[in-house]
Amino acid sequence: MAHFFLSDTLGTSADGGRAADPVPGATVSLTGAEAKHAVTVSRVRPGETLLLGDGAGLILGVTVLTAAPAELTARVDTVSRTPAATPRILLVQALAKGDRDELAVQAATELGIDGVIPWAAARSVARWEGVKIAKGQARWSAIVREASKQSIRGWLPQVLPLTSTKQLAVLATTSRMLLLEPTAELRLTAVAVPTDDRDIVLVVGPEGGIAPSELDILEQAGASRVRLGDTVLRTSTAGPAAVAILNATLGRW
Repeated sequence: MAHFFLSDTLGTSADGGRAADPVPGATVSLTGAEAKHAVTVSRVRPGETLLLGDGAGLILGVTVLTAAPAELTARVDTVSRTPAATPRILLVQALAKGDRDELAVQAATELGIDGVIPWAAARSVARWEGVKIAKGQARWSAIVREASKQSIRGWLPQVLPLTSTKQLAVLATTSRMLLLEPTAELRLTAVAVPTDDRDIVLVVGPEGGIAPSELDILEQAGASRVRLGDTVLRTSTAGPAAVAILNATLGRW
């Protein structure tokens, strides 16, 4: 069943608080780029059933009433709300050449990541500088949005601003940061189930791995090294593989 995101203002009341959820029988509208894509690309027509979400836990099962590129209207059939995941899993993905970092972001989103942080690692060949910073974040946000729609996720992960190693060190002091490092003694599968709600932050290096100086900085801030197994995965697959393991550890799967 196709999934589209409703207007960002759907769940917001006039005073900025969360508005009441639509009820079965109510009519909702899909506008802007989402409506155009649904009608002209996905060729949605009246009478079809869809899933519409607000990216913040709300999922509506609807039947399409009218379908025009400027606006699609639908009758609400079912209403469900998914609570936010606790603890959250955040992926710190180092910038990588080609589309390897984008592949990692896409797969990790489909597997259930709760947030993505682009990292300008010391060994990153790709660089976001000047206007590329905003363009890069927008590109990753678009990838996350489409992957969330494809996997029918109730929550849309946020792509945070480009970060430096020093900024990651600050994050390590308030989270449970795990550095994916092939030479680490501790396996990720041996990491104990968390007993608190601190974010779990997975850090994936670029093609050349995380530099020794970066490992030292982050470990001194409280991060821990972990490995996935006896082989070395590419930067495009390490993060998604780790997310899958944590899904099992946390009982999400």
